[in-house]
Amino acid sequence: MNPIADWMNKNPALARLTALPRPVLLGLGAALVAVLVVASLWMREPEYKTLFSNVESRDGGAIVSVLNQRNVPYKFADNGNTILVPADQVYTLRLQLAEQGLPRGGSVGFELLDKPQFGASQFTEQVTYQRALEGELARSVEGLQPVKSARVHLAIPRQSLFVRDREAPTASVLVTLYPSRSLSEAQVSAITWLVSSSVPKLNAENVSIVDQDGRLLSNPGGEAGLDSTRRNFISDIEQRTTQRILTLLNPIVGPGNVRAQVSANVDFSQREQTSEVYKPNETPGTAAVRSKQTSDSLQNGVNPPEGVPGALSNQAPANATAPIQTAPANPPAPGAANNGANAAGAAQNTTLGTSSAAHGSARNDATVNYEVDRTISHVKHELGTLQRLSVAVVVNYRDKDGEPKPLDPAEIDNINALVKQAMGYSAERGDTLSVVNSEFTSQEPVVKPWEDPVYRDLALQIGKVLLILAVLFFIWRSVIRPIVQGFANAQVERVKNEAHLETMREQRRQDELRQSEMNRYEENLDTARELAQRDPRAVAMVLRSWMDPKNAKS
Repeated sequence: MNPIADWMNKNPALARLTALPRPVLLGLGAALVAVLVVASLWMREPEYKTLFSNVESRDGGAIVSVLNQRNVPYKFADNGNTILVPADQVYTLRLQLAEQGLPRGGSVGFELLDKPQFGASQFTEQVTYQRALEGELARSVEGLQPVKSARVHLAIPRQSLFVRDREAPTASVLVTLYPSRSLSEAQVSAITWLVSSSVPKLNAENVSIVDQDGRLLSNPGGEAGLDSTRRNFISDIEQRTTQRILTLLNPIVGPGNVRAQVSANVDFSQREQTSEVYKPNETPGTAAVRSKQTSDSLQNGVNPPEGVPGALSNQAPANATAPIQTAPANPPAPGAANNGANAAGAAQNTTLGTSSAAHGSARNDATVNYEVDRTISHVKHELGTLQRLSVAVVVNYRDKDGEPKPLDPAEIDNINALVKQAMGYSAERGDTLSVVNSEFTSQEPVVKPWEDPVYRDLALQIGKVLLILAVLFFIWRSVIRPIVQGFANAQVERVKNEAHLETMREQRRQDELRQSEMNRYEENLDTARELAQRDPRAVAMVLRSWMDPKNAKS
C-alpha cells in the first residue's frame, strides 16, 4: 500500500486540506509565505533610538536631507519634533552632523546684524544688538561639555547723565544639562566670568546661573570657588594619604583585601602675629653710642664767698671724689623712655662727677646715651594648616587552605607601623590610627532579570515570536480554518451526494434487472402455457424426461 496515502489517511485535516482546489491551495501558500516574510523583516528591523529631540523645522529639514544623502533609515516621533535612527548609528550620526554644525539650535547671534534695517529706530537697533549678544553668549555657554542648551538674558539699563542715577547691568543664564551631568563650581565660575567679561560694566556678582531644575548654581557675593577650593584641598590630602596606604598594603595582603578611609582636619583661619623683643644691655665698650654730651669747667683761684649770708652758695665746696660709673641695677623695661628723649627704647646714661684741685677747681660732666637692641618680627601663618589626621584601615582575612583565617598579631603590628609611616603619623598633632582585621563579605550586586539588557532583548525576541505565532493561529482559526472546513465539508457533501446518487442508480439498476427477470419469467410461463395448450403431449414428454432418474443422473 502507498505510505503517503496511509499518512494522509491518519491525518484527516491534511487530507481535507489536500482535497481543496488548486487555486485555493496556491492562495493559502502565497499568504503563508507573505506572513513569514513580513514576520522575518519585522524581527530583523533595527531598534530605533532618538537622534535629536525638540528639533526645529529648519534644523529638521537639514538633518533629514543629510540622512537621505547617506541612505540612513529614519522615523519621526512626537509630531515630527523627534528624529529616530537605528540604535547602532546614533553616535556616529551625531558626530557626523556635529561636524556640519547640525543642529544649529534656535539661538541667533550677530547674524541679525548682517541685514540692516533702514529706518529702524534707536530702540529697535538696541534690542537687536542685545538679542545678538544674548545669542552669542548662549552659543558660547553651550560649548561646554555638560551643557545641552543655554539661554542668556541681559538687563542693560539706559545710562543716565547723572553718575549717581546710573545702574549696573545684570545677567541671568539658564542652562539645560544632559542627563546624569552636572557643572562643577569651577565651570560655574567660568560661565560667570565669561558673561561678565562680555558685557561692559557687568560685575561677576551680578550674574545668576540657574539649571533646568531651578537650582541656583552661582554663589552671590563673588566668592564662588572659595568653598570648593577648601573642599578640594581637604579631599586632595585624604586621597593622597589613602593612595599611599593602599600602595603599601596591596602587595602585602593582595589587591581588594584592604580598605582605608582618611579624615583630615584642616584649619583655614588666617592669623598674623607681630612681636617686638628687647635684648639685654651690652657693656659700654661694645655698646653702640646713640648720643654723647660733655661739659668741662676750670678755675685757678678761689673767690671769696659772695652772696647773702646763710645761703648755700656761701658754703665751701664738697670734697673731691673719684669719677664713678654707674649702671642701672635692672635694665629698663621694654618700651620705656629716658626723660622722654628716647621714643624707641630706653637709653643707658653715664655721668662723670666733679673734681677740684687744691689751688683751683675743675669740673667735667659727660652724658652718653647707648642704643638698646630691639627685634621686630611679623609672622603670617599659612592658610590651611593640617591639625589632625584620622585613619581607619580594615584588612581582610587571609585564605589558608581554602578557609579564611585572621592575620598574625606580628603582621598586624607591621601593617600598623607601615600605615603610620605612610600617613606621617604625629602624636603631638593628635593623629589617630585604627587597624582592624576582619573578614570581608562579598556581596555582588544582584541584577534583576527584568533589568538585565540581555534578558530584556531575549524576552523581546521571544515576545515577537509568540506574537507572530498568535497572529498566525488567529488567522488560522478565524480565516483559513473556516475556509478549509467549508471546502472540506463541501467536498464531503459532494462525495456523499455522489455516493448516494450511485447507490440510487445501483438500486434502480437492481430493480430494473429484477423487473426484467420477472418479466422474462412471466413471458416464459406464458410461453409454456401456450405450448402446453397447443401440444400437451410434447409437454408431458418433457416433464417425464425431467422426472426420469436416469436422465437426471445423466
